[in-house]
Amino acid sequence: MTSYAALAPRLPSPLEDVADDRFARHGVRLLLKRDDLIHPELIGNKWRKLLPNIEAAAGRPLVTFGGAYSNHLRATAAAGRLLGLTTIGVVRGHELAGRPLNPSLARCAANGMRLHFVDRSTYRHKTDPDTLAALLRAADAESAHVVPEGGSNAAAVRGCRALGEELRGRADVVAVACGTGGTLAGLAAGLAPEQRALGIPVLKGGFLAADTQTLQEHAFGARRGTWSLDERFHFGGYAHTTPELEGFADDFEQRHGLPVERHYVAKLLYGLTTLTAEGSFPRGTTVAAVITGRPFPDG
Repeated sequence: MTSYAALAPRLPSPLEDVADDRFARHGVRLLLKRDDLIHPELIGNKWRKLLPNIEAAAGRPLVTFGGAYSNHLRATAAAGRLLGLTTIGVVRGHELAGRPLNPSLARCAANGMRLHFVDRSTYRHKTDPDTLAALLRAADAESAHVVPEGGSNAAAVRGCRALGEELRGRADVVAVACGTGGTLAGLAAGLAPEQRALGIPVLKGGFLAADTQTLQEHAFGARRGTWSLDERFHFGGYAHTTPELEGFADDFEQRHGLPVERHYVAKLLYGLTTLTAEGSFPRGTTVAAVITGRPFPDG
């Protein structure tokens, strides 16, 4: 069994009360669940999702998947360095091979991750058994423990259940930005029956409700907890922002001294501010926003 005591995680992560008149004038109390402070390199839901998978790997190499700017790849590589594990990252975009690495992939490589680039068509089919087997052979990773893109699988969902347990009795609504649905699936399962979880998807497509329920079924055997999604705040899809979102994030940073990560956290906070203005939360409601990440200074 791998020991994580030397990594000194900050758990439970801090819960901060935020004075913001955009919420206060509607009688809503805003809390920030600072999962971005769990560990300087294994940030937020990356810690909660990766550590159960590292346990399941039992010392075998880890192979996982992501795009050229994937924070999941970056966190997996950092975990490998910190824990002495071999990591292999399958990167979407064969045209990237041979080019200078961007800052995110350069950090992965510096942390010891072996990068294997594949074309986008192959990447789209990476979960097909035959395609996956061929990818593992090509990456010399046939004995590796496979972690899916974004890190969301049954082990990760069970790991994120602790997030909900840490928030029991602390808020009426707990909101989180969603990419693959794994954090929401675990969070909702860990909350008390009278609490509800709200997911703000950062991708377009309307597929996340089914994916989240499937993850819960794989992790727990059935749908768990009370949860819902609001699909309106993706701002064009993953990794997309707009001047409006950038302006909102800049303003939030100035108001509260919190560096706001744009692709997930800004969309979450914008969504909660909008929902509060719309009257979606009754007066007296306490809303906790899960801060799952922070901006990287080098991209």
